[in-house]
Amino acid sequence: MFMPMIIGEIRRYLRDNNSIRVSRSLRDIAYKALAVKERLTSKNSKEPTVAEIAKELELKKEDVVMALDAIQDPISLFEPVYHDGGDAIFVMDQVRDEKSQDDNWLENISIKEAMKKLGEREKHILSLRFFHGKTQMEVADEIGISQAQVSRLEKSALSHMKKYI
Repeated sequence: MFMPMIIGEIRRYLRDNNSIRVSRSLRDIAYKALAVKERLTSKNSKEPTVAEIAKELELKKEDVVMALDAIQDPISLFEPVYHDGGDAIFVMDQVRDEKSQDDNWLENISIKEAMKKLGEREKHILSLRFFHGKTQMEVADEIGISQAQVSRLEKSALSHMKKYI
């Protein structure tokens, strides 16, 4: 008699105290999308595309994708994804943060140290070219020299820096 009530309370607790909160409407869309996916798969004998599911639900594709992503269970970064008897490959090994510069810290230090060996004009040219993304023509106009001179100074500065990297 109390079993359904206890199960309901446990579900409510897990729902309300989960660290990742997904709105009920988003979950409803996801479950409807899964039902439509099942129905279309059995009807057409092939898995439907997100566009087909969205059309059936009269929603945007983005809404369906977001809803389906929201109900996915999170996994640990240390979850093994492959193991062939040797070392396991974890999710962490497959994820990369493109914004993180941790891999390039030694190179950044080397470049900064090598640039210290250049003259002020060469530093300015390389800074404009490689850190500000300007063309040789833009640098030439800003400094007041020809594009050919910028090219020669740039080439000379880079070859000088190579000695220190």
